[in-house]
Amino acid sequence: MAAGSGPGRELPAEEAALEVSWVQGFSNKSFGFINNQTVCYPCGNYILFLDIETKKTTALQCQTGPVGAFAANASSEVVAFSNQKLNPIIYIHHFPELNKLTELKGSAQLDYTLLAFSFTGPYLASYSSIPEFILSVWNWQENILLCSESQPGITATSLSFNPMNWQQLCFVGESSVTIWHIERIEDEHHLKRNPVELPDEQGSISPHEDLFFPVSRSDDPYHGPDLPVSAIAGLVGDEAETFVPRNSVKTSVHPTAHCWTATSEIYMSCKEGYILAIDADKHRVSILQPKPPPEYMQKISDVVSYVRREVQKKKGGELNDRQNPIFSMAFCNEGLYAAGRDGILLFYHIKDLQYEMKVCADISQSISSLIFSPDYASLLLVTDQGPVYSYKPAHSGEAVKLLDTCSSCFLAADFLTPGNKYCVSVTISGEVQVWLLEDGTCLSKLNLDIEATAMACCPSSNSVAVGTKRGQIYFLDVTKAEAPRVVHRIFLSNFPVLSLHYDQSGQFLIARTTEGHVFILDARPSKLFQVLGYIVLADEVLDLSVVSDLKNDLVEVMVLLNVAEVQRARLEIFCLSSAITTDNDKCVNDQGMFNASAFKKKQYELDYPLSSAVKLKDNTVYGFCTCAPFICKYHLSEENMLEDPPVFSSEKRIPSNQFGSGFLCVSPNSQWLAAAAKDGVLFIYNISTMDILARKHCHSYQGGGIRSMIFSLDGNFILVNDENDGALVCLKWKKIKKTEVEEAAFYWQSLLDILNKSTSNENAVLKSMAEWQFDPGSTSKSLPEEKFKEAPLKSSSVDVTEEDGNITNTNDMTWIGQKIQKVIREETQRFSNQKQELQMGIKKLRQTIQQMMHENEQVPDIEKLEHQEFNLDMEEQERLQAEAEQEVARARKEIEMENLSNCYLQDFIKYECWDALCVKGRAVKCFHMDCEVKNYPLEERSKEELETLEKVLRLKDTETADLKVQKEDLETETVLPEEEGKKEAKAVADDGESFCLIGSLSSQYGGDTSILYHQCDLHTKEQRVNQIVLLKIKAEKYLTQEEKERAEMLAKLEMEKRLAATDDDRLRALDDMMGGVLEVRKEDILKMNIPPPPFISKPEDLWSDEEKKIFGEYEKKVKELNEEKEEYKKTLENEWKKLEASIHETTQNFDETVCKLSERKVKSEMVIYQEELKIVSLTCALLLDEELDTREAGLHNCLIKKKKEKVKKAKTVLTAKSKVDAYTGTYKDAVDEEKTLERHFRKQFADTPDDALEELYRLYTHRPKSPRTEMLLDTPNPYGNCSGSEDYEDALNLLMKAMDELDSPEHMPEGLEQSIWKNFCLARRKKMESEELVKRKALTLAEIQAFFQRRMDENEKMKSQIENIFNELTWLQEKKMKLQQNLTVQFVLKQGQVELENTEIPDYSDAILIKKSVVEELNCSISTQGEKKIAAIIEFKDFSRGIRRLEWEHKKMRMQIEDLKEKARDIVILPISKDCQLFLTVQNYGSHIAQHIAGMEETLRFMDKLHEKNVKNHRKKIRELKKSIRLKEEANYELSLQLKEMLVSVSERRHIFEAADTRDISEKIAKQRYQEILKQKNLRDLIKEQKEEFASLQSELEILRTRTPPHI
Repeated sequence: MAAGSGPGRELPAEEAALEVSWVQGFSNKSFGFINNQTVCYPCGNYILFLDIETKKTTALQCQTGPVGAFAANASSEVVAFSNQKLNPIIYIHHFPELNKLTELKGSAQLDYTLLAFSFTGPYLASYSSIPEFILSVWNWQENILLCSESQPGITATSLSFNPMNWQQLCFVGESSVTIWHIERIEDEHHLKRNPVELPDEQGSISPHEDLFFPVSRSDDPYHGPDLPVSAIAGLVGDEAETFVPRNSVKTSVHPTAHCWTATSEIYMSCKEGYILAIDADKHRVSILQPKPPPEYMQKISDVVSYVRREVQKKKGGELNDRQNPIFSMAFCNEGLYAAGRDGILLFYHIKDLQYEMKVCADISQSISSLIFSPDYASLLLVTDQGPVYSYKPAHSGEAVKLLDTCSSCFLAADFLTPGNKYCVSVTISGEVQVWLLEDGTCLSKLNLDIEATAMACCPSSNSVAVGTKRGQIYFLDVTKAEAPRVVHRIFLSNFPVLSLHYDQSGQFLIARTTEGHVFILDARPSKLFQVLGYIVLADEVLDLSVVSDLKNDLVEVMVLLNVAEVQRARLEIFCLSSAITTDNDKCVNDQGMFNASAFKKKQYELDYPLSSAVKLKDNTVYGFCTCAPFICKYHLSEENMLEDPPVFSSEKRIPSNQFGSGFLCVSPNSQWLAAAAKDGVLFIYNISTMDILARKHCHSYQGGGIRSMIFSLDGNFILVNDENDGALVCLKWKKIKKTEVEEAAFYWQSLLDILNKSTSNENAVLKSMAEWQFDPGSTSKSLPEEKFKEAPLKSSSVDVTEEDGNITNTNDMTWIGQKIQKVIREETQRFSNQKQELQMGIKKLRQTIQQMMHENEQVPDIEKLEHQEFNLDMEEQERLQAEAEQEVARARKEIEMENLSNCYLQDFIKYECWDALCVKGRAVKCFHMDCEVKNYPLEERSKEELETLEKVLRLKDTETADLKVQKEDLETETVLPEEEGKKEAKAVADDGESFCLIGSLSSQYGGDTSILYHQCDLHTKEQRVNQIVLLKIKAEKYLTQEEKERAEMLAKLEMEKRLAATDDDRLRALDDMMGGVLEVRKEDILKMNIPPPPFISKPEDLWSDEEKKIFGEYEKKVKELNEEKEEYKKTLENEWKKLEASIHETTQNFDETVCKLSERKVKSEMVIYQEELKIVSLTCALLLDEELDTREAGLHNCLIKKKKEKVKKAKTVLTAKSKVDAYTGTYKDAVDEEKTLERHFRKQFADTPDDALEELYRLYTHRPKSPRTEMLLDTPNPYGNCSGSEDYEDALNLLMKAMDELDSPEHMPEGLEQSIWKNFCLARRKKMESEELVKRKALTLAEIQAFFQRRMDENEKMKSQIENIFNELTWLQEKKMKLQQNLTVQFVLKQGQVELENTEIPDYSDAILIKKSVVEELNCSISTQGEKKIAAIIEFKDFSRGIRRLEWEHKKMRMQIEDLKEKARDIVILPISKDCQLFLTVQNYGSHIAQHIAGMEETLRFMDKLHEKNVKNHRKKIRELKKSIRLKEEANYELSLQLKEMLVSVSERRHIFEAADTRDISEKIAKQRYQEILKQKNLRDLIKEQKEEFASLQSELEILRTRTPPHI
C-alpha cells in the first residue's frame, strides 16, 4: 500500500503504471563501494549505484519509505538499508541484480541510526535510536538475530567491525568509545561491553577512579572516616554508584573518525586535534605525537612558529598549537590517510606512537569521508558540498574530480523545448544542471551562487528563467546544452520571486512575488525580456495557473488567493492579449502598474479553502482542499457576476487518498491531472472521469513531500523532486493505453508546429546576446551597452537629482524603484516653479517664527510660551504630546510598581526584623565614652517548636526518672559502706563537672543545665537531636525565694504609685485654687515687679515732699529687691553647679555600669559560642551518622545487585560447563571415529598385496596443498591476510575440489584394480572429512572452553566483589559502633591548668575519658586495699609463727600416736570383748548405760528438729523452684515463638545463600564468628576460675587473719 492511503480504504485498480526512468541527486551522509568500479549512496527513497568509469547511475527504490541507515559490503556485493517508519525493517539487496535477499526485523520502534557489515562472515551490526538504543548483531544470510544489548541514552556516531576479527566491534558515541566483544558458545552469542577511557580536552590520560569504592581511605578520629561523595550527597540507589560531583567531571575528547589497523588497533581522531591509538584487546589509549624533526628543521620550525604567533597576536586571535581536527580517516599498508574541513589530504606514517605527516592533495573543500576501493587502488574524497574526488596513492598525484554534484536540494525542474531530449533543474543554492532525458546523464552545470526560489523553461526559445530570493530573475541561454550561460538579469523588486510561469505559446512570463505582486514580462529574447507591468492583488497569492488560447491569441491567468477572514478560497481571473506588448504605454501607469481597463478581472468565491487550483479551457477548476483530503471540481459560469460574487459550490469531491497540503498540475494536453502532497505519493487522474490512472510513491513525508512536478510536452515523462531529500526523479509510463499516448503525441506535434515559427528566430537572438558579467556579490544589473540601448525602457544608469545634486546609481535599484524615481523626476521638472515659490514662502515663515521665538525669550517667564507652541505642524505636535503622555504614564506606572515593591519590601523587612520579634532590639549607650551594649532580639517560638520542646522535656523527665529507679535498684542489690573521703571526692568531682564536663559556663549566666544530657551519654541519634533542642532553650535568670519576694513587693509598690497617679482630682483642685502650690515660693516673690508711683510721669520739680518720700521708699524697695534677686541668683548658680556635678557623677556611674554590662555581654557571648560549638559538634556527629547510614544502605543495595548478578553468572557458568562436558564427549567421539577409520584401513584392503598396500597407505596419509583462497603477498589490502571468511562447508568443498586431482587414475599405483582404487578414494575422502570435522570440533571446543573460563573468571571476580562488600559493611558497622562510643566532649579549661614542658603534643590515640569521681573512688579503694594488705601481712606473720608451733605439736602427737598404736596392738591381742572391756573399765556400768541412752535420745530429738527445719527449707526451695520454673516456662514459650520466626528467617536466608552461592563466604564468616565465640568463652571461663581462686585465697586469708594472733 502506498503511503498516504487511508486505513481501511481500498484504492481502485490503476489503468496505467509509472516506473522510474532515472534518479539523480547526492547525499554525503553515507557512501560506500559495492565493487571496484561502483559506489553507492542513499538519496531520498532510493539507493543510487554510480559507475565511476561510465558515470552511469542505477537506482534501487525503497518501497516503504525513505532510506534510513545504510551500509555496503564489497566482498559480498550487498547493500543493507533500513526504512524510516514505525517498526522499521532492514533490507538486504544484492548487486547488480538488485534483488532482495532477506529482511531483518528487530525490536526497533522508530529508526535505525547505524548499520555496519563485517569484513569476514555474513554478519551485520545495527544500532537503533530512541527509545531502545539497542546494538544488535545479525547473521543476515540466515536471517538470525545473534545477540543484542541496550545502551540507554547513548547516541552513536559511527560503528565498525574489526576487519581481522569479526567478534570485535568499535562503537563510537559523541564523547565515548566502546569495544564490544562478541563471545560465542556453539549457537549462542553474547555481547560484552568494554568501555575505553578517553583523555580529557587537554590531552591528559588519567586512570579511572572508582568514587563508590575508593582505593584508599583515612580514618580521622574527630571527623570520622572518609566516605564516598555519594554517601555525603545522600544518594542510595543506582545513582550512588554512578554519581560524579561536578568538580570531578572531566570533559573528554570528542571522537570524529576512526579506522582499524591490521594489528587490531584503532586510530581515532578528535575535534580537539588529537590522534589516538586504541588497543582493542587491552582497551588502553595512547596519544600519537609528531616525530621531532632534525635540528636544522627544528630551528626553522621555531622561527616559523614564532612568526605565526606574532602575526596572530597582532590580529588579536587566540594562539592554538594544535593541528586542525580530522573528520575522516582511511588506513592502508603504507600508513594512514586523513582529512578535515580545510580540504587537505594528509598522510601519516606512524611508528611507535610517533608519526610523520605529509600533504598529499589540497581540494579546498571540506572533506566529509575517505573511502578506499576494495582493491585499494583509489581513494575517494567525499566533500560536504557534493563533489567527489579520486586520489591514486600509487601515483601520488593530485586529486581528480570524479563526480561533480551538489549536495543542495533540488528546487524545481522543467523540460527544455521541444521537451523530449533535455531537461533543466536548479538547486536551492542556485546551481543549474542540464540533463539528458534519455538516461539522466548530466551534460553541463552553471552555478549562479545565489539562493534560487523558482525556475521555468520558455516554450518559444531555449531560454531558462531563474527567480531568486532577492527579487531578481536570471535568464539563461541553453541553446547549447553542454554550455549554458547567463545572458540577462532583471531586478524586479525587493520581494522574493515565488514562482515563474510561461504560457504555452511562450509569449508571456508571469512572475509571482510576495505581498500580492504579479509581474508580467515579455518572454521573448528579441524583446530583451521586457517587463510589461505588474498587478497588486488584495490578498496573499497561494497559486497561479496559466491557460493559453492559441486560436484567439489569449492567455488566461487564474490566481488563487488566501482570504484570511473566511474559510473559503477566492479566484481572480484576468486575460492577457498581445495588445499589452504592442501598446504597453496605454496599459500601464507611470509607476508600471497595469490600469484597470487593460484587462477585465473576474472574481469567484469558492466554498472550500484550497492550497492549489488549476483551470481548464472549459472553465472547469480543480482545487486541492486544505481542510479535508479530497479534490474539488468547480464549473465557473459567467452569469450573475456582480460586485459581490456568489459562493460557488463544488460539483464533485474526489477523495485524494493523500495527507498534508498539496498541489495540482495539468498535463499540456489537459488530459491528465497530477496531485502531489506532503506524503510524497504522486497520483495521476484521468480528467474526464477523475479515476486514478496511476500512482507512484517516489518521495516521502520525512523528506518534506513533493516540492514540484511537471509533465513533458509529449506526456511521456514526468519530473518530480522533493523538499529535502535531494532526489530528482524522472518517471515514464510503464503501462498506458495506446489511445492516450497517441492523443498526447498529436497535441505535442501540433504545438510544435505552432512554436517552430518563432523558436528558430528567438533562439538566433538568444545566441547573439552577449554573456552577462556574473558578479555574485552584487545585486546590480550589468547589461551589455549595445543591448542596453535597444531596450524599450531607456533610462540613464546615473541620475542627478535637482534638489540636492546627489548622484544616484540606478543599477542598484529595482525595476519598480526606477519607475518611481522616473515619476518623481518628471513631477519635479513639471512643478519646479511652484516648488521654488513654496521654498521661498517656507523660508520667510521660518525667519518669522525664529524672530518670534527670539522675542519670546526676552519676555518674563510668566509670559513665555513653550517651544511646542511655535510648532506649526499641529498633527506632529499632538503626536509628540501623545507620546509624551504615554511616556509619562509608563514612567508613572513603573514608579508606582517600584514604590509598591519597595513598600512590600519595607513591610516584609519590618515584619521579619521587628514585628515578628517577641524581644525587640534595644541598645544602651554610654554618655562619655564610645561604648554600646545591645540586647538579643528574639523571635517568638512557633507552635511546632514549642510542641517539640515539650515533647523532648517530657522524654528527658521520663529518662531521668527511669535512670533514678535503675540506680536505686542497683544500690539496693550492692550496698557497700562508703567512707567520708569518698563522699568528699564525689562532691569535688561534681563541682568540677559543672564547669568541665558540661563544656560551657552557662550555669554561671542563668543557664539551666540540669535538663541537659551528660556529654558522655550522647550515644544515640535521638539523644543528640534532643540535646540540640534542649541547648536552644531560652535561658532564664534563677532567683532565690527572698529575691522573688522582694521583686513582688517592688512590683506591688510600683502598681500603687501608678494607681495613685491616675487619681488627679486633688491636684486639679490645687491648680484651680492656688496655682498648684500650698504656699508662696520665694522665686515667685522675686518674679514680681514693684510698681512705680503714679506721679513718676510728672517732672521731678513738680513733686511734693510726700511724693519725694514715697519715691525714696520706692527706690529703697527696688534696691532691696535687686539685692535679693542677685543673692537668689548666686544661690541658684551654686545649686546648678551641685546638680551638674551630681549629674556628671551619675553619668559616670552609669558609664561604669554599662562597661561592666558590656564585659558581661562579652562573657555571655562567649557562653553562647560555647553552646553553639556544642550544637555544631552534635550536628557534625549527626551528619556523620547519617552519612554512615547512607553508605550502609548504598552498600546493601549494591550487594543485592551483585547477588542477583552472581546468580545469573552462576547459571551461565553451569550452562557453559554442561555445554563443555557435552561437546567434549562429541569431540572425543569424532576423534575415536577418525582413529577407527585409520585402524580399519588395513582391514578394508587386506586382500591387497603388501607393496601396493604400503603405497596405498602412503597415498592415504597424503594431503593436497592448502585449499584456502590464494592471496598475493604484496596485496595493497592491509587486511588481506585475515582469515575466517570461509565456513566449514566451504572449506570442505574446496578440499574436495583439491582432492579431485589426487583421485585421478594417473595417481593410481601400478597393478591396482580400478574398483579397489575407487574404494580407496572413497575411504580417503571419508578420512579427510573426518579429519576436517575433528579440526572444526577442536576449534569449537577451544572456543567453548575459553568462554567457560571467562565466565569462571567473571564469577570469581564477582565473588571477590561480594566479599569486599561484606568486608566493607563489617568495617562500616565497626566504625559506627566505635563512633557511638567515641564521643566528642567539650571541656572548659582554665588558663594554666594544662601545661606541657615541651612543645610536642602527647599522643592521646589510646587514651580514654573517665570521670574524676571514678579516679577518686579508685584511689580510695586502692588505699583501703593497701591497708587490708598490710593487715594481711601482719596476720600472715603471726599465722606463720603459729604454724611452726603447730608443727612441733603435730610431731609430738605423731609420737604419741605411735605409742598408743603399740598399746592398742597389745590390747587387741587380749581375747576380751568390748563390752567386757567397758564393764571392766567403767566403775558404775549401769549409770553409764542409762546416761548413754539419755544422750542417744537427746541426739534423736535434735535430729528430728533439724530434720523438720531442713524439710521446711526444702519446701521453701521447692516453691521458689516452681516459681522460677513457671517463669522459665513462660520465657521458653516466648523464646519458642521467636525461635519459630528465626527458623523461618534462617531458612529464607539459607535459600538465599544457596541461590547466591555464597556458602563458602558465609561459612568463612561463620567460622570466624565461631572462633571469636570460643575465644570469648575461654576468656569467661578463665575469669571465672580466677574469681574462684581469688575468692578462695581471700577466704583463706580471712581464716588466717582470725587465727593468727598479733605478733609482738
